[in-house]
Amino acid sequence: MRWLIPLLLALALSPATSRAEGEPAGEFDYYVMALSWSPTWCALEGDARDSPQCERSHGWILHGLWPQYHRGWPSECRGAPPPPSRAMTAAMADIMGTAGLAWYQWRKHGTCAGLPAEDYFALARRAYGAIQRPAIFRKLKDPVTLPAAVVEEAFLEANPGLAPDMVTVTCRAGRIEETRLCLSKTLEPVPCGRDVVRDCSLTEALLDPVR
Repeated sequence: MRWLIPLLLALALSPATSRAEGEPAGEFDYYVMALSWSPTWCALEGDARDSPQCERSHGWILHGLWPQYHRGWPSECRGAPPPPSRAMTAAMADIMGTAGLAWYQWRKHGTCAGLPAEDYFALARRAYGAIQRPAIFRKLKDPVTLPAAVVEEAFLEANPGLAPDMVTVTCRAGRIEETRLCLSKTLEPVPCGRDVVRDCSLTEALLDPVR
């Protein structure tokens, strides 16, 4: 029994993760919209896959619109509407990079929104269009290193309705990876849960220019 209390404490203090798959669709608290810096994904994964996303001049693409709990998140929910058609996923490639990403995001996250696929993708497009993506990053001609906090500050300046606790920037392999913004079910900016706000603390994060 001596090991039981330390184990329970460790579980209680561990970072939140996805809850069990197959939870009821439509039962969540808010959305996380993840904007991925396409040059980073292409450098780390996309080029090796010969992804068509990396053949286009993408900057911040829509990685996904994720239903979120105040702690944790649902995935692959039960009771979801029928899946999207190929035409629906193909139509999202202009802001998501590929139809394949749109399909994957629907299966893992969209099924939890409680919306028909067409409405979910329309909502995701509205969310993407409602956030101003700082133009300065598209003007880069060469790779730069900068504090990750600069990226967050640029989003806050471009979007006066955002507060610091509504946005977080993530890094991967020493690079700027994503900007994540927290939105209500009606797409109003809201504070993120504690498990979402995990700001990258790098002071010399690599940011490649748009190709």
